[in-house]
Amino acid sequence: MKSMADLIIRFRLLIIVAFIAITVIFATQIPKASINSEMKLMLPSHLESRINTEKIDELFGGTEMMMVIIRTDDVLNPETLRRTRSISRQMKRIKGVDKVLSLFELKNIKGEEGAIIVNPVVKRIPRTDEQKEKLRKEIMENDLVYGSAVSKDFTLTAIIALLKTDVSDEYLLAEIEKLIEENPGREEIVIGGMPNIRVQIATSIRRDMSRLLPLALLIMLIFLFICFKQLRGVIMPLVVVVMSIVVSMGLVHLFGWKIHIITIILPVFLIAVANDYGIHLVAKYQEYNVEGNPYSRKELAKKIFQSLGKPVLLTGLTTIAGMLCLLGHIITPARQLSILASLGIVFALAASLLFIPAVISFLPRAKPIIRENRKVMRKPLLERLLHFFGSFVSRKPKAIIAGALIFAVIASAGIFFIVVDTDPNNYYSKDSPIVYVANLINKNLGGAQNIAVVLEGDIKDPRLMKKIDHLEREIGEIPEVGNTTSIARVIRMMSRVLNDKGEKWYDAIPDTRNAVAQYFELYSMSGDPEDFEKMVDFPYENALITARINSISTAKLSRVREQIEEMVKGDKDVRLVGGFALILSELARFIVNGQLLSLGLAILIVGILLMILFRSITAGLISAVPLGLSVTVLFSLMGVFGIELNIATAMLSSIMIGVGIDYTIHFLWRYREERQNGLVPREAVKKTLTTTGRGIVFNAFSVIMGFVVLLTSGFMPVRFFGFLVVVSIFACLVGALVFIPALCLVLKPKFLEPKK
Repeated sequence: MKSMADLIIRFRLLIIVAFIAITVIFATQIPKASINSEMKLMLPSHLESRINTEKIDELFGGTEMMMVIIRTDDVLNPETLRRTRSISRQMKRIKGVDKVLSLFELKNIKGEEGAIIVNPVVKRIPRTDEQKEKLRKEIMENDLVYGSAVSKDFTLTAIIALLKTDVSDEYLLAEIEKLIEENPGREEIVIGGMPNIRVQIATSIRRDMSRLLPLALLIMLIFLFICFKQLRGVIMPLVVVVMSIVVSMGLVHLFGWKIHIITIILPVFLIAVANDYGIHLVAKYQEYNVEGNPYSRKELAKKIFQSLGKPVLLTGLTTIAGMLCLLGHIITPARQLSILASLGIVFALAASLLFIPAVISFLPRAKPIIRENRKVMRKPLLERLLHFFGSFVSRKPKAIIAGALIFAVIASAGIFFIVVDTDPNNYYSKDSPIVYVANLINKNLGGAQNIAVVLEGDIKDPRLMKKIDHLEREIGEIPEVGNTTSIARVIRMMSRVLNDKGEKWYDAIPDTRNAVAQYFELYSMSGDPEDFEKMVDFPYENALITARINSISTAKLSRVREQIEEMVKGDKDVRLVGGFALILSELARFIVNGQLLSLGLAILIVGILLMILFRSITAGLISAVPLGLSVTVLFSLMGVFGIELNIATAMLSSIMIGVGIDYTIHFLWRYREERQNGLVPREAVKKTLTTTGRGIVFNAFSVIMGFVVLLTSGFMPVRFFGFLVVVSIFACLVGALVFIPALCLVLKPKFLEPKK
């Protein structure tokens, strides 16, 4: 390390210029990055649910929809119907809207003298109470409208825009909001559907990015000044943090990626973690820079690098390893965050070990902060606390270990209450407008999300048509399914108007292909065959069953998916099963798998790194114990407080392990040095805690203070993530200051003992 320190001093000016130049280059790429709030794109393109959904969109022109919900005491009031008609007619002219479904576009099928008469559900706005009640009765008998476009209590009606696949969410929402303003009325109007949710998510991402970063930097400035009481102790770690954020965010565009919800965590993560290495260097600088020290500024820079080069490098590598374990997730944003955060830490690590010593070598020596031979009463609170921990651990190491293990066993009960949830509505608090609209749709209009089943063959064949009818009815009996639609339902509606009640073919699928074809022909004489384009393709080779889900709770979605998959298992006529609800269900499954894989990889890789550093298998095993306890506390808290395992919290364990192990490494490294210097174990523990312990505490609290700002995020998962990181890092800190010293005193591992 001495030769490396000499090289840093020799090329110090070049090092400083190089780091500044790299930062400027990457800063030019940040404005070019764009935001992506599409949930579907979180999964890799090769996954079955995403492939099937995209194929269904190609066959039937897109299954996504935007819903304008009109709420009043009775939607059949003339003024409400006039407003509904005006909005639905104008909505058709919006670019990107493929089809509009409302009371004025959906059809009412009647039979007259063996012919089918097709009219809009509301052909004329009723003027009298008798006309209104007649219309109400017709709607209640219409399977395609009642409970879907109109709530069963007639207080809600929906204008549904079926969208093309290439429409811009922002443009669409702006046009619909403009349209609503141009059609004022007394009714309450709200907008629902995934495009609206995506726009709100994108807006919240921008708001969070613009608010969280300055707030986190401000908190870190204050915290660093409180810790070091010197301007250079604030500026140097903070400069490293800002440079690493610029580099990692600049990589988003260079890699051709986009900013997701999870990406919000990246700058805050780097603020909290990337300054850790600088904090240890500054703390060591202040430890050396005491009154009467003989070192020049260049010698101070060299000694700092020689003393902390190896442990800082290893703590950086363990953090990088923990983040890279997120590659075990199949969720695309998590994998991208893994790479971006790891490269940001690589840059921060290099800047801390090269840039900071180079800068220190130019700066005049600072006024000493730590004074030796102080009276006990004048010692700062932190020093007194660390001295207390040292004495406490030295007296009762076995009791500490036993207590920690007992606590972990009791706390582990909370793990069994963890739930997995990918519902995008849960990104927001329960009183938010997005959740309000979603609840209206789910409770009154069948549900905002869907699962779609495509059957292939001769759709006019009675055998296949009856299978479609049977499968639709079977799916409709699932409690979480709000309502269903299919071409078979339309055929049964035709049979009801062409046959008297009680006859064989009343409300039934005809027995011959010719009869089915005749039904379509009769419909085309009065209606438009394009009315069926979201149910069947025009060659009549593919038919779509759409099941709208009234809850997208992950547990319920999984049950619906499993039941539908069981229904169609082995059926050769079933071509595709897809839909956004299916994607959400699959996303939940991969979150759990990714969490378990990344957790196992993180513990294994960190353990191996410690074994290499200390050249001892015992070192890896000792490090795994406090990590295991911290993970137990983490997941127990999630279970006890009802915090879901979602796209944000699924990354917790890898981050906690990668960051939390740093404190253990710094303790073990300094403890071994003190044992080599001749101190007995108890004194070595006390000396380590009162020296390196200071840097460990500063390090941990810098992480905690950095992540605290996430509690102000607009996204509930990000808030929960911030809370859990704070708690888990504090648990790792307690483990490093109390549990690890107790293990060292009881086990006396050979790799920490002085060499003879």
